[in-house]
Amino acid sequence: MTTPAPIAVALDAPDLETAARWAALVTPHVSTVKVGLELYLRYGPDVIASVRGASGVNVFLDLKLHDIPNTVAAAARAVARLKPTILTVHAAGGPAMIRAAVEAAPQARIAAVTLLTSLSEADLAGIGIQGPPDQAVRRMAALAVGAGAQALVCSPREVAAVRAEVGPGVMLITPGVRLPGGDTQDQARVATPEDAISQGADLLVIGRPITGAPDPGAAAAAIAAALRRVSA
Repeated sequence: MTTPAPIAVALDAPDLETAARWAALVTPHVSTVKVGLELYLRYGPDVIASVRGASGVNVFLDLKLHDIPNTVAAAARAVARLKPTILTVHAAGGPAMIRAAVEAAPQARIAAVTLLTSLSEADLAGIGIQGPPDQAVRRMAALAVGAGAQALVCSPREVAAVRAEVGPGVMLITPGVRLPGGDTQDQARVATPEDAISQGADLLVIGRPITGAPDPGAAAAAIAAALRRVSA
């Protein structure tokens, strides 16, 4: 049996039934499905069981928690019972907040989001973050890992720099992955799946190139096959 590819399919679906159907179609080919803020807020904890189904696929709960440490700890504790494989927090929340999440959800892999892939260098300057994005990402990555984060979310453009900063033991998750010639939509810092893996990414977040295809299962299988060729 072929090993599922290191892809987290973003289930940004209009309803629970569609999310569950997409998950069922892609889980033979990918390791992980991702539940984001909109789907979780609309359907609550039920969405996790629906997309996990009988396959037991890894669930990436992408809530990007960002608040004072006590509040984040309480939120992380509340969702830990759903047994997500990965739970996101914002690295900008600082080390005490990240540490609180790690301690509150010990069975989940806490992934710290460095800079959103929708932000350009001009956007960063506008909110007071000066210099190239990769420098800010490296600083935030080091801070998050020092606070106990076991994974980091960064754009494919920064993967190599982050890997050099934190070493081999930290999972690097990359959104902003697009197929060659595809629309970048609202992402500013993007790369192809093959490029992201070759740069050192461990898990690729891919949404619309798979879920927007006429056959999401076939689209997931095709990308998985391409990644296996790169890794061979």
